[in-house]
Amino acid sequence: MATNRTVAVVVGSLRKDSYNRKLGKALADLAPKHLSFDFVDIGALQLYNQDLDAAPTAEWTAFRERIKKADAVLFVTPEYNRSVPGVLKNAIDVGSRPYGASVWSKKPAAVVSSSIGGISGFGANHHLRQSLVFLDMPTMDQPEAYIHVSDKFFDAEGKIADERSRGFGQTIMTSFATWIQTHLG
Repeated sequence: MATNRTVAVVVGSLRKDSYNRKLGKALADLAPKHLSFDFVDIGALQLYNQDLDAAPTAEWTAFRERIKKADAVLFVTPEYNRSVPGVLKNAIDVGSRPYGASVWSKKPAAVVSSSIGGISGFGANHHLRQSLVFLDMPTMDQPEAYIHVSDKFFDAEGKIADERSRGFGQTIMTSFATWIQTHLG
């Protein structure tokens, strides 16, 4: 029997009707039932500034605590200029500091990128993976998840409309559940 696990979902887009936020919710709905999901907002985080490490802001502290409580992390991100959005990079930096106190270390991770563009966030996906290697986050390699989205990708309830795409989403989440189990026991 699988162990109940909490997955922090970090979405790299702040837009209220973000395709990435919708995708994160749709993927959470497709996940095995022993996983629960905590969507951790990153929009209120002040820009990382080492001067604040001695007296971190309330937003930094709350963010770090939520990530610490999670067993694993699912990153869902768009691509901005062939890389990760600045707000996501800032969240990674806030969580990784002060040096030696990273909240990311050893947490199994998965990266899903999506975009309306033809390469579906490939650049952002791989740039994010570079940071996660340094942060000592075992990151799921397969299946790779670069998802082309549009307004027709989701149905009226926010679910993935296409059966084939829904099946791929379920494969991603089943594989992630296995990845978590493999790394946490």
